Amino acid sequence: MSAEIEFLLSPWVLGVLGLCVGSFLNVVIHRLPLMMERQWLAEAAHTLSDGTELARAAACPKAEADKLAAACTNLSTQLEKLPHLGISTPRSRCPSCGHQLAWHENMPLLGWLRLGGKCSKCKSAISMRYPLIELATGALFAALSWRFGAQPTTLLWCGFAAALLALAAIDWDTTLLPDAINQPLLWAGLAAALLGYTIPLDAAMIGALVGYLSLWSIYWLFKLLTGKEGMGYGDFKLLAALGAWLGWQMILPIVLGASLIGAIVGIGMKMNAKLREGRYVPFGPFLAGGGFVVLFAGAPRVLGWLGWA
Repeated sequence: MSAEIEFLLSPWVLGVLGLCVGSFLNVVIHRLPLMMERQWLAEAAHTLSDGTELARAAACPKAEADKLAAACTNLSTQLEKLPHLGISTPRSRCPSCGHQLAWHENMPLLGWLRLGGKCSKCKSAISMRYPLIELATGALFAALSWRFGAQPTTLLWCGFAAALLALAAIDWDTTLLPDAINQPLLWAGLAAALLGYTIPLDAAMIGALVGYLSLWSIYWLFKLLTGKEGMGYGDFKLLAALGAWLGWQMILPIVLGASLIGAIVGIGMKMNAKLREGRYVPFGPFLAGGGFVVLFAGAPRVLGWLGWA
């Protein structure tokens, strides 16, 4: 491998790349749930705007159905009038005053430090979350370069880590694990295995299958016993993706580690009265954390911890 490639894939360069990717992840973490919610509202409003169908499906009087349908039609019109919201547009703005950030204010980490953590116009505080996500992504990319060396497959693991970090942050904020990230992560893991870049293909396929079905089975068992839902379908898909990247043998260590840390955090939040409505803690961030531990520790060491080596 040439010296130029080794330099470009060195921890220092990938660390800087990680800072830039982390800045992008901040946008994804903030906007993707909003985009999903807008889409759901629009679809629901469109479906409910037909009074005849609504009266038939809900078995309610036609007059009541027409009244609700008119309100939903108005909601649909209002949603259509909202400014476009996408990942790339509009440009980043201060959430307090709407000030559009200049290019130097939007620089990863340096922009936040230069502004002193405050908007340059209204002086409102800018959340520490933004530089922390950038620092975490930069540190992950640099650590992956140390872990796997200066080789092209390291970039695949960087993409894997960035997706996990975004999913963990979104789930913590909203209890959502978007298919827009979850499903590509799963298929990318299978494709990488098929091309011989990560783990054997059979290990990846069995890992995806075991990952999904294990949490799916726990979900239905818990629901049958309690009548409640203990987790969301996004958790099944995330563990399937982790199995596709890390192999079926890592499924149990990931789930055990996630359950243990999740329980400790949940108890701590309960003692401090910080549990959200419904009194639960999202599981996705802990699954992602378990995935990171397995990724950096390596399968032989993890199996040794369990006495399976």
